[in-house]
Amino acid sequence: MKLKQFFFEKPLNLLILAIPLAILAEVFHWGPLWVFLFSTIGIVPMAGLIGESTEVLASHTGPRLGGLLNATLGNAAELIITIVAIRGGLLELVKASITGSILGNILFVLGMAMLLGGIKNGIQTFDRRQATNNAILLILSVIALLIPSMLSSFIGPVSSVKVEALSLGVAAIMIVLYGLGVFYSFREQRGPLPAPAMLELETTASNAGNRHAQVIIPKEHHMPLRTALISLAISTIAVAYLSELFVSTVEPVVIKLGVSEFFLGIILIPIIGNVAEHLVAVKVAIQNHMDLSVEVAIASSLQIALFVAPFLVFISLIMGNPLQLIFNEFELLALITGGIIAALVSLDGESNWLEGAVLLAVYFILGLAFFLLPV
Repeated sequence: MKLKQFFFEKPLNLLILAIPLAILAEVFHWGPLWVFLFSTIGIVPMAGLIGESTEVLASHTGPRLGGLLNATLGNAAELIITIVAIRGGLLELVKASITGSILGNILFVLGMAMLLGGIKNGIQTFDRRQATNNAILLILSVIALLIPSMLSSFIGPVSSVKVEALSLGVAAIMIVLYGLGVFYSFREQRGPLPAPAMLELETTASNAGNRHAQVIIPKEHHMPLRTALISLAISTIAVAYLSELFVSTVEPVVIKLGVSEFFLGIILIPIIGNVAEHLVAVKVAIQNHMDLSVEVAIASSLQIALFVAPFLVFISLIMGNPLQLIFNEFELLALITGGIIAALVSLDGESNWLEGAVLLAVYFILGLAFFLLPV
C-alpha cells in the first residue's frame, strides 16, 4: 500500500525507474545520449525526495530552524550537480546554470503561476511590502553579479590575482547579505517562510453562511524521522552518482545534438533540479495563494544569487578549479532583463494572467536566443 501511495500520489516518483536504466546504459555502453537522458530523468524524483525529506526534518525542529533548514537545502540537488560539474572542469556550464536558475524562477515559474492563477482567479494580490523587499534584493543581486563581470577587464587578466580577489570579495559580501536577509526574516517576520510542500490547503466552513473558504495549514508528514534521514542520505548519494553520469556525457551530447553547453546549463539543469518545487509554486497560485507562490519563486532566485553562486566560488577554490563571478554578455543581458521585468511586475502587489504571459514571453525569447547560439 505504501509503495502504491509513493508512486501514484506523486506521479513524478515514477521517474525513479530511469535510475536503473541509467546504470544499465553506463555499464553496457548504450551510448552517451542514453546515459545522459536516463540520468537527467532520474535526478528529477531524487531532487523531489531531497526536498520532502528536508521538510520532514524541518517539521521536527520548530518553525524558525525548520524554515532555515528548508532555505539552506532548498537547492541541494542543483548544488550537487554544479559541484560535480566544477570538478569536471565545466565552469561555463556552472555559470550558465546559475543564470538559468535565477531566470527560471523569476520568469518561467512566476510567469506560469501568474498566468494560470490569473486565468482561474482573476486579479490576485500578495504582500506588497515583502514583494518590494524581494525586488530590491533581486536587483541588488543582479548588480552584484554585474560589477565583477563588467570591471574585471579593467583590473587585469581573468587569471590575475586582482580579478580573483574581486570575485572572492563580492562572493563574501553576497553571503553576508544572504545571512542578513535570513536574520531579518527571523526578527521581523517570525522566521523564514516554510517551503510550499510543507503546507496544504484545508477547506473550512465560513462563519458567514454556508460558504467554504480554503486556508493554508501546516502539512502533517507521515514519514518517520529516521526514514527521512535515510531517505535524505540515499537521495543525496543518488543525485551525486547521477550527476557524475550527466556531467561525463555533456560534451559528447553537445556534439551529437548540435546544441551548446550554454543552453544545457541555462535551461536543463535548473529544470531537473527544481521541478517538484516549481510544480507546487504553480499549484498554490492556481488555488489563489499568490503570496506563497511569489515568495517561493523570488526567494529561490535570491538564494541562488546570494548564497549558491558565491558558495560555489569558495568551493571551487578549495577544489583547485576556481570559479569566478564573471559572466558573459548574454548572461548579463538576460539577468538584467529578467530582474527588471520581475521587479516591475511584483512591485504593485497585484498580478493577472497578462503579466504572467509577459514573463513567459521574455523567458521563451531568451531561451530561443540561447538555443540558436553556436556550439
